[in-house]
Amino acid sequence: MQASTSGEALLHLSLLDYSFPLIYFAVIIVLGLLVKRATRTAGDFFLSGRSMPAWICGLAFVSANMGALEILGNAANGAEYGASAIHFFWIGAIPAMIFLGVAMMPFYYSSRVHSVPEYLRRRFNPATHLLNAVIFAVSQILIAGINLYALALIVQLLLGWPLMLSISVSAFIVLLYIVLGGLSAAIYGEVLQFFVILFGLAPIVIIGLHHVGGFSGLAQHLPAAHLNTWESTSVGHWSNPLGDWIGIAMGEGFLLAFGYWTTNFAEIQRALSAKSLNAARMTPVIGAMPKLLLPLFTVLPGMIALVLIPGLGKSGGPAFNNAIPALMQTLLPNGVLGLAVTALIAGFMAGMAANVSGFNTVFTWDIWKPYLAKNRSDGYYLNVGRIATVVGIVASVGTAFIAASYNNIQNYMQMLFSFFNTPLFTIFLIGVIWWRTSPWGAFCGMLAGSIGAAIAHFAAPHMAWFYQGGMMEPARFSAQMANFYGAIAAFVCTAVVTLVITLFTAPRQREELRGLIWGLADPNSPDAHEAQIAVPWYRSPVVMGGLILVAVVALTLWIMHWRSQL
Repeated sequence: MQASTSGEALLHLSLLDYSFPLIYFAVIIVLGLLVKRATRTAGDFFLSGRSMPAWICGLAFVSANMGALEILGNAANGAEYGASAIHFFWIGAIPAMIFLGVAMMPFYYSSRVHSVPEYLRRRFNPATHLLNAVIFAVSQILIAGINLYALALIVQLLLGWPLMLSISVSAFIVLLYIVLGGLSAAIYGEVLQFFVILFGLAPIVIIGLHHVGGFSGLAQHLPAAHLNTWESTSVGHWSNPLGDWIGIAMGEGFLLAFGYWTTNFAEIQRALSAKSLNAARMTPVIGAMPKLLLPLFTVLPGMIALVLIPGLGKSGGPAFNNAIPALMQTLLPNGVLGLAVTALIAGFMAGMAANVSGFNTVFTWDIWKPYLAKNRSDGYYLNVGRIATVVGIVASVGTAFIAASYNNIQNYMQMLFSFFNTPLFTIFLIGVIWWRTSPWGAFCGMLAGSIGAAIAHFAAPHMAWFYQGGMMEPARFSAQMANFYGAIAAFVCTAVVTLVITLFTAPRQREELRGLIWGLADPNSPDAHEAQIAVPWYRSPVVMGGLILVAVVALTLWIMHWRSQL
């Protein structure tokens, strides 16, 4: 979306409307001040002293993802791609979240690492560790820029400020409460933001459905392709807006989803702050529960906007990113409008807080401490973390303008995931399964994967494979399908190079990898005893995760049946 810089407010709010975001800002800053009193050590600042209960961590886990990607991005997907955008939730998130809780969290939590890059140092070598730490830090600044841009867009719509001023003010607000309380402030803020987001977006959905005549009326007004989920995904003959089933299942459902949810430290950090191993494992499982219904608050408004907002996504009209703000302006009365604006602000602050708290932890523990300033006091690293927070937010001001150049920020976000997350997930998966995987194989494989994704990204627009009906007019290029295949290219390049280099380089000694790979437990782990403790079924990650996956399958079949009856 190309943001307007005219200085004219697009949303006309009453005094009551303005009271909602003002109260919210006051509460979130007071929250930061209160949490600051309990933030005395670097462990408190970066991991909340590993003291959080599972339900707090679980809500923070899903709320940290409910930023610009979840709200504006998936609403843009709903408008551009239709019902198939549900895939970003039901196969592009939930299975990976369950896998993280069931299979991956024991490696992260029990090894007592502060971050995902630190796990790579212990599994492989310092070179792989540093490479991933730098890549992750850069990716978090780029993604924080997306959330900051979205937050600034709302401020601009409210007050009519120029984009630069809106970005600067938004950055300062986020900076204030993270610097004060660190991860604890971010987590408690995210729990509050989760409920604010749902209550704020609900009126848009309810009033919007009323205007289009309910679900059946919406279906009658949308293009037929916008009602497809798995329909029309034949390889080579696809007309589904997201592309063919290989890209959806392999690219999105496996590589991008598992790459994001199982290796993205901005999310995993919430689980690492849990008070026990079982609480850490339950964190993503609890987060998966509301994820089932979030398409109602994100994808559905985008589909409604395509019907109600003239020219949405077309030349001269509002960009897809503007689907929800445009609906707010069109549908919501004063009072309710202020609540919806507050929901958007809360979502973008939650997303940006997750990115920045992940950045400051990795910068401090994985770049500054081991390579630039070893063996300093705990207070020294606490101050470095706070300074890194300032640096990260200032840098994200610049990357916010990159996000502003995209018509659909979800397309941009998925491209970043294919560049950064997929190679990491690939070496993580190979390294956990095959103890022989060598440090230099992992290092070279991760580099090769990012390069492969970049080549695929630049080549896709010149290939008929990614156009509906080939490249003949009026063929439509699917940016998301290109992202899916970019992830596949990254996976293949990473896997091949990792395996080949491993054959010619020395691995770590097997005994050094206890607790870091499958089948080789560490009996001295602080959490070793937990495996022997029975828990009720509702606290079992395996049982609860299985029930959620059953619900995903049932909902998918129900929607396909509903589609066939139209």
